[in-house]
Amino acid sequence: MKEKINLTEYAQKIMEALPKGILLNTNGDKFNSMVIGWGALGTVWGLPAFTVYVRENRYTKGQLDKTGEFSVSIPLDKAVPQIGKICGMRSGRDIDKVKEAKLTLEEPEKINAPGVKEYPLTLECKILYKQRQELSLIPEDIRASMYPPDVDGLNPMANRDAHTAYIGQIVDAYIIK
Repeated sequence: MKEKINLTEYAQKIMEALPKGILLNTNGDKFNSMVIGWGALGTVWGLPAFTVYVRENRYTKGQLDKTGEFSVSIPLDKAVPQIGKICGMRSGRDIDKVKEAKLTLEEPEKINAPGVKEYPLTLECKILYKQRQELSLIPEDIRASMYPPDVDGLNPMANRDAHTAYIGQIVDAYIIK
């Protein structure tokens, strides 16, 4: 069961959870979930939007480019350590994250990327726009710490790969009960 929500009533909760780690979910070749700590909730072109940032070498990027949609799952309380460890440090190329992280998927309403019951606050998004970062335009201190040129793109944390920003129109928002 799902309870539709007024997005503005949950904006603070979403933004407080984001830097601690929320889930970006895709469903291209298979379901995949990735922990993200960067993003933006707002309005773009008069539409409610959530922007996610995904590095070039991530399995999730290929899924986003293929499907043009994603869901975001946010914990209402504390994040689940096992989910964070598996979805934040392992690649969906190599494992079945549903099985390994013991995720309970919830059928989506308007897109094909399910939500995750363990992180029940769910946003369903259709990609409106994407743009690859221009690393030379990022301040040098941030570039040095977030994009070290000597760290391979397969490293799950900071590495040399730029991010692509995906602006997703929020087409549905609810809490999985």
